[in-house]
This record gives sequence, structure tokens and C-alpha cells, in this order.
Amino acid sequence: MNLPTWITVSRLAGVPFLLVLLAQPDDRLRWISLGIFLVAAGTDWLDGYLARRLDMVTDLGKFLDPLVDKLLVLAPLLMLIQLGQIPAWGVFLVLARELAIAGWRVNQPKISGANIWGKLKTVTQILAIALLIAPPTAFSPIAQVAFWVAIGLTLLSGALYLVPQPAAQESNA
Repeated sequence: MNLPTWITVSRLAGVPFLLVLLAQPDDRLRWISLGIFLVAAGTDWLDGYLARRLDMVTDLGKFLDPLVDKLLVLAPLLMLIQLGQIPAWGVFLVLARELAIAGWRVNQPKISGANIWGKLKTVTQILAIALLIAPPTAFSPIAQVAFWVAIGLTLLSGALYLVPQPAAQESNA
């Protein structure tokens, strides 16, 4: 494994700490949870940047990166359901989209990276989760709006993955 792939895998290390801290009814621990989540989410940008910059893009990295992203997003969402901050059916939509796209990708001849809609979906999910992780009184109305915007972009990006793309036109010039 190369450096960007190690960074991708290391992102998972914060998830158990995040879940344990989120389960505690303490505002200070919620802020610490937010910090852990943002550092882990920031490594998503870092591993991709390094992979491209150092010419270390691999099929393993293209496979692991979205998988780790899904775990980093779904773990706190499940805890936020337990805390009563978001409805389970909203998270079910995220999970359904992720499973559908994962199944679709398995049948593709070549592993492809995320498109712009997938990246926008990830950024909005991270923003919404960050706002939801912060102590409830800090950003509650904004966090709820961000959550539903993230759900909408999650569904849109999933639909766009599944829509058949026209074959590239070959030029005779």
C-alpha cells in the first residue's frame, strides 16, 4: 500500500472514538467529536490530492476511498438516529443509494473515481454531519436544513450514476 492508501485506511481509526464520544451527553465531548470527524473527513481530500500529485492513483485506492467515505458518513448518522436528531428513514435513503451504487460499480469493467456529483454529495454530507455533531443548540435549524439538502444531493448523484452515459464520439480528424 502506498501513502495515500494508508491515509485512506487511517481515516477509519477515528470512527470508534467518534461514536463513543457522541454517545455521551456532554457538549464538550460533542465538540471533540466534531474535531475528530473533521480531521477524518479532511484526510479524504488529502489522500486524493497526494494520490494525484504523486502519481500514486491505484485501483485499490479508488476502491477503498469511497468505501471508507461511506463508513465515515454512515457511522455518525446511525448514532445521530439513536440520539433522536435525525429520522431513520433519511439515513435509510443514504444507505440505499450507497448500496445501489456499490452494486452498480461491481458490474463495471473498470473502477472509476467519483464524478463531480459524487464529490458534491460527499461535501454536503460532511457539512451536514458536522453541523449535527456540534452540540444541539449550536446549529440545530441550519443542521436540519443541511441534512435534507445532503439527502437530496445523495439521491440526485445516485440517479446520475445509474443513468446510461452516451458513448464518447470518436473524431475522424
